[in-house]
Amino acid sequence: METIEVLPIRVRITAILRKALLSGEFAPGEELSLSETAARLGVSRTPVREAFQSLASEGLLELRMNRGAIVIGVDEKFIRDHFEVRRLLESEALAGAIHARPPLEELEALQCWAEEHRGTMTAEEYSAYNQRFHMAIWDADGNKRLKALLLSLWNGPSAGKAGRDTAHEEISIREHRQMLECIRRGDVPGGRETMELHIRRSMENILRSYQTARKEKEKTGEQKC
Repeated sequence: METIEVLPIRVRITAILRKALLSGEFAPGEELSLSETAARLGVSRTPVREAFQSLASEGLLELRMNRGAIVIGVDEKFIRDHFEVRRLLESEALAGAIHARPPLEELEALQCWAEEHRGTMTAEEYSAYNQRFHMAIWDADGNKRLKALLLSLWNGPSAGKAGRDTAHEEISIREHRQMLECIRRGDVPGGRETMELHIRRSMENILRSYQTARKEKEKTGEQKC
């Protein structure tokens, strides 16, 4: 497991903020302070600044010189488009991994660890496992350009801001096992189908979080009036 690559810190910070923005945790027009965001995430300002720049290029933030960024806001179409691209690319990466028929010892060890610790792992452990599993597939595919694109879209586990979604985690672990078995059998159609379902389910989780956050903000606005 130790040899499976870990996401660079700037990518991890970008993923955390991307998920928060897609989930509607920040209101359109809200200002994100560079220093406050770095302090909240427990990192230096540099990876946060890099994350802001990446998210600005995606149309999620508007940069403010030396101060931070303003949330532009998204709609449901933006979220669906984001996950549609992820679905296409992740499915292609898994198909490539199946064709490559890579050694499965490390991926099997990672999956067995998750199955042994299901229901007891921390949120951080699940996030690390989830990220490592997907990256192992990207690496097995061997297409570095495809991997770079997937890194630029990564949003981590799709549970909402309310907290853990253990049911989602349990299903994801089972789907990961199905993907692993598709690689073992050389089953490209089955792998594509499983990955597409996996990404669509993640999209639905984010959409529910976004819709809940929007309703909460609308209710708060009504109360202020």
